[in-house]
Amino acid sequence: MGKKFKLVSIMLLAVLIIAACGKGENDASSGANKEKIQVMTTFYPMYEFTKNIAGDKADVKLLIPSNQEPHGWEPTPKDIANVQASDLFIFNSVYMESFVDTIKSAVDNKETVFVEASKGITLKEGTEDEHDHESEEENHDHESEEADHDHESEEEDHDHESEEAEHEHSHEKDPHVWLSPALAIKEVETITASLIEADPDNKETYQQNSEEYIAKLSTLDQKYQDALSKVEKKEMITQHAAFGYLASEYGLTQVPIAGLSPEQEPDAQRLAELKDFAKEHDISVIYFEETASQKVADTLASEIGAKTEVLSTLEVLSTEDEENGLDYIKVMERNLDKIVQAQQ
Repeated sequence: MGKKFKLVSIMLLAVLIIAACGKGENDASSGANKEKIQVMTTFYPMYEFTKNIAGDKADVKLLIPSNQEPHGWEPTPKDIANVQASDLFIFNSVYMESFVDTIKSAVDNKETVFVEASKGITLKEGTEDEHDHESEEENHDHESEEADHDHESEEEDHDHESEEAEHEHSHEKDPHVWLSPALAIKEVETITASLIEADPDNKETYQQNSEEYIAKLSTLDQKYQDALSKVEKKEMITQHAAFGYLASEYGLTQVPIAGLSPEQEPDAQRLAELKDFAKEHDISVIYFEETASQKVADTLASEIGAKTEVLSTLEVLSTEDEENGLDYIKVMERNLDKIVQAQQ
């Protein structure tokens, strides 16, 4: 009896020890997760930049799936809860992610820091054909906006407290700064500063990772400068007005078929103007993006005897590219190769 009791006692103790060890491991794991800052990013370029800076010192997540088009995307209650659980919420611009103010108004955790990666970069005006008016404000701080309504416009600060204004003006400025490697570097610097402020204990790691990634972006920037300075044709017709920063940074001129929204289609007059422009400048390639319908690009190309070519805006990373191990830099190098071939 005594031996049986002792055996049972030992078995129970073993179970308790295993359970305690398991609990300890879980607690340690939980503690480890808590030690890492939680970072939520909106869409692929923001995730890619942040992940390269953070390395293994932060838990970086992607809000919008990398193969899902961010234009028109709206957050679910679960998405908002995930943002609220994060220390940092990193987005490109309210002019790209027009849902940011919706999330900001729903998140009641004041500890979540919203980080606008394009802060400090002067944004280009949106295309005229996408608006009934032209904005007079050039400053990225968005201190005032000219609204095209029956009532007089009122000064708005950068918080965009009016959700209605947020959606109406989401494309008043061009947000596609990440498509210029030179401006991508500025976004990386902004993200780096936010990570260091949120997690100063890992400052050295963030700085080192950031410097290494910026060195790669600088090499990419130099490739663009060298290659595009030598092309003969400087004008490029794009279906989506997403390459304005790339074009102006490297001596090209973007002529968009439509505006900043990939769903927008041109009228007959616009197509006629583009047809004349293409013939005048001997344009042989019409660019379109992988997530948009190429119908309009095909129509224009067939009328001028040109071909079409895909240029990635990196708003999404296709499943195929993801499976092939491509990333921001590799896709941008592929874009460069296509532009060089077409602009000779």
